[in-house]
Amino acid sequence: MDNPPPESAQPGLLTRLWEALRPLDPYRSVKAALGALVLISVTITTLLVFVAIQTSTELRIVTIFSIIAAMLITQFVAHGLTSPLDEMKTVARAMAGGDYSRRVQSVRRDELGELAATFNHMAADLEAVDRHRKELVANVSHELRTPIAGLRAVLENVVDGVSAADPETMRTALRQTERLGRLVETLLDLSRLDNGVVPLRARRFEVWPYLSGVLKEASMAAAARAHLGGPGVRADVHLHLDVSPPELTAHADAERLHQVVANLVDNAVKHSPPHGRVTLRARRGSGGPGALDLEVLDEGPGIPESERLHIFERFNRGSVSTPHGPGSDGGTGLGLAIARWAVDLHGGSIGVAESPRGCRIRVTLPGGAPGQG
Repeated sequence: MDNPPPESAQPGLLTRLWEALRPLDPYRSVKAALGALVLISVTITTLLVFVAIQTSTELRIVTIFSIIAAMLITQFVAHGLTSPLDEMKTVARAMAGGDYSRRVQSVRRDELGELAATFNHMAADLEAVDRHRKELVANVSHELRTPIAGLRAVLENVVDGVSAADPETMRTALRQTERLGRLVETLLDLSRLDNGVVPLRARRFEVWPYLSGVLKEASMAAAARAHLGGPGVRADVHLHLDVSPPELTAHADAERLHQVVANLVDNAVKHSPPHGRVTLRARRGSGGPGALDLEVLDEGPGIPESERLHIFERFNRGSVSTPHGPGSDGGTGLGLAIARWAVDLHGGSIGVAESPRGCRIRVTLPGGAPGQG
């Protein structure tokens, strides 16, 4: 049998009576409530004086009872008037400590009720700002990890004598450095994400060499993380590129599309079985000139139908019971959210398609108008 809560945890009789009656709710103004308080006090005093006259009671006794009654009523009304202020003080202290989830629980309809509603709106705005700040830091960390790992791998190979500092190796390092620079330039774009003012620099390019370079960078990053012994490393998965026709071209922002493909491939690799296969497939889209259809297929456990609408939300890592690949920690829950953001910028679509095995993510980009690129 459960023990009853301690007396200190139980609401007082005065509080419960106030919540049951809520005598101030009919008043939409604090001035009206104070006026009612004065009227009630005067009425009670008048009645006591009338009773004293009729019963020949001494005036001092009537005065004492009048003062006691006025004090009780004043305390009763003051408790209701100041309770939202007490809540605001408690919530403000919690916000000062970094907890922005607290809210003022008030259903008042007077000026204090409006103040409580405004206070809650301010708390919600501060909570959103704090959440966006944390998401921005997480996005930046997630995006910078891959080129840094690839560049470090190239430089370590040169220093250790594994590979020579030939022009091809230096060009690879230069590409990673340039990608780092481009990612730094996108920090401002990420901060403008919610405002919808992120620029899109679309151009026409050949799909096969572009996607081949993306997969090569992904392989280098995986090899670098394996060499460094990082968590969730998968260097055993085979990456396969399927582009048809071979001369296929597309019209899109190459840097944004790189974010899409790199994150989808990284997610597929993490959920692949040992020595599995991840296929990146590209076909001509039906949206117009330069339209492109992309698919990333893996051989993992797939995504339950109940979770397919939520996997592109930020920090959504799926069901913890879903088996991941060996060494996978499930990721940060940002890769697919970034991919959806970049696809939305193009006016395209991204989603989970039906697949007899594993998971298949389909991306559709509308391309550009005739003559663009």
